Amino acid sequence: MKFKKFKDVKNFIPFLVYQEYKDESIIVVSYDKLLFSLKCLKSHIGLQYNLLSCISGVDFLSNKYRFSVVYDLLSLTYNSRIRVKAFVNEITPVPSIINIFINADWWEREIWDLYGIYFDKHPDLRRILTDYGFEGHPMRKDFPLSGFVELRYDNIKRRIVVEPIELAQEFRSFTLETPW
Repeated sequence: MKFKKFKDVKNFIPFLVYQEYKDESIIVVSYDKLLFSLKCLKSHIGLQYNLLSCISGVDFLSNKYRFSVVYDLLSLTYNSRIRVKAFVNEITPVPSIINIFINADWWEREIWDLYGIYFDKHPDLRRILTDYGFEGHPMRKDFPLSGFVELRYDNIKRRIVVEPIELAQEFRSFTLETPW
C-alpha cells in the first residue's frame, strides 16, 4: 500500500524526506524522532508495519552525517514495504528499537560491531561477528583492507599466533607490457 498522498504521512510521522522507488516508500527521519516514527508505523491501524525484516548500516565517509541506519519494515496486512533511514555522525548514538521490535537485537549488535554506530539503551551491546579483542570496525571505509594483525597457526607452539601485519614488498613497475 503506497501512501495515497504525500500529506497523509506528514500528518503523523515527522519525516525529513519522502521518496518512492518502485513499490517501496522511503522516508528519512531525524535520529531523535526515530522511535516515535517506528512506533507509529507499527501501531497505526492503516499501516501495520509489524515485521522488521532488516537493519543495515551504511558508511558515507566524506559526509557531515557519516553513517546511515536503514530499517526495512513489512506490512503483512497490506502487503507493502517501507524503508526508514536515519543519519548520524560518528559520536551521535542511535536509539535502540528493541522495545518496539525484539528481533532488532542482533542486527544492532552487528552494526555496532562492524561500523561502530552506538545504539543507546541497548541491553547487550557487544561484539557479535568479530573477536572480543578485535580493534576497530571492519566495515568502515577508513579501515585498512589488510587489517592490523595477522592470525596464523604455529606448528611448533601448536596454537594460533597473533602478529602485527608486515607488508614488505619490492617496488614494481606496472605496465601493460609486463603485467607482473
